[in-house]
Amino acid sequence: MIKKFLQHVFRGKKKPAPHTPHEAERFPRRAHGIDRKLISPAAMKTIQELHKAGFAAFIVGGAVRDLLLKRTPKDFDLATNATPEQVHRIFRRSRLIGRRFRIVHVMFGAETIEVTTFRGSHLSDDGDSQIADSGRILRDNVFGSQEEDAARRDFTANALYYDPQSEEVWDYHHGLQDIKAGMLRIIGDPVTRYREDPVRMLRAVRLSAKLGLKLHAATEAPIPHLADLLDDVPPARVFDEMLKLFLSGHAIESAKALRAHGLHHGLLPMLDVVLEQPLGTSFVTLALANTDERVLADKPVSPAFLFATLLWHEVLLAWQKHQDQGERPLPSLMRAMDEVSDTQSQKLAITKRFSIVMKEIWSLQPRFEQRAGQRPYRLLENPRFRAGYDFLLLRCQSGELAMDLAEWWERFAQANAEERAAMLLPNSEPAKRPRRRRKKPSTAAQ
Repeated sequence: MIKKFLQHVFRGKKKPAPHTPHEAERFPRRAHGIDRKLISPAAMKTIQELHKAGFAAFIVGGAVRDLLLKRTPKDFDLATNATPEQVHRIFRRSRLIGRRFRIVHVMFGAETIEVTTFRGSHLSDDGDSQIADSGRILRDNVFGSQEEDAARRDFTANALYYDPQSEEVWDYHHGLQDIKAGMLRIIGDPVTRYREDPVRMLRAVRLSAKLGLKLHAATEAPIPHLADLLDDVPPARVFDEMLKLFLSGHAIESAKALRAHGLHHGLLPMLDVVLEQPLGTSFVTLALANTDERVLADKPVSPAFLFATLLWHEVLLAWQKHQDQGERPLPSLMRAMDEVSDTQSQKLAITKRFSIVMKEIWSLQPRFEQRAGQRPYRLLENPRFRAGYDFLLLRCQSGELAMDLAEWWERFAQANAEERAAMLLPNSEPAKRPRRRRKKPSTAAQ
């Protein structure tokens, strides 16, 4: 009783439990091969200062995993047994962030190191966690030991701790062994862990595609049966995870994996419609390949442009439906855009700043077919011209429109005033469309 009372008191005050090194298997450098020189100087400095203050500190999670896979980590996150307030006092250039679980951002010039206190079990006695009937954790703000922190992480490959001073990797769940075997395995019972946080299913698919790790059979098996749990996840979280998935540099593999595991229903339902049609498949594949190419080349990628491509065939279907009902082309396009955008925002919480750009790109498409008078000149001056043209190019490359339309605009954009005047059509002729391989009428702009 006394022990439980003390646990309750200390957890209630958010005091972290001491780390438990005897619970971990510790691997020296010769066993893991991580080169300490690859560690960010800012991360090294943060760890050194925490050690000087008497605290344990480790590089953790994706950075350790990526180093073991011979990849360059995007950032270096740290885990420690110091409370956020203690970390904040040690580093003058730092700030506390978060409400549900406070963490510290330590700033070194342009680089920010995220420092998190070891997290404890959500089944603790302090009453600071809530679990829904479905098993999803609603509120979870508990500090704990390093051993508990490792158990709380999603996959064994993400539950590794690296101490750059001793050059040891601390492994609680055979993560090093799984990485060497090319395996992605969830920690604990897969069904329970997915019910706690259904987003873990999306993370499993994303990391498997991104890292080239095969999902362990027990990790993979429950996913199609639990996919409906994602309906209960806040749309903003789903949107963030979908962005990571499609901006991973492996968007094509991720899209295929989503469908293979039944995770696209309710999230990106248009993948079923698009990927089952010859032209739709080509369009989405080109869009995702273009995104992957830019990500891997470290070029900027617009999430608004990406989702505009993924949702385009939904817009086309709605646009054609309204025109078939006797509505004029432009009003019917505006209505179709609103319908598709509103439906997907409910599922994915696509932010307004993205949805506005999506609609601007879509609304420009009919204007590319108007190549007479002053309209081409006005379109060139539109701030979204380049994005709209890139979108048009994908449509032409996929066979939705004839390629000569995109070629005309490329020449027009680069021509001088005299050449442009000579290129204008005598009237607003519609764009030529290739012969369709489907029986259904074309859904392209009329």
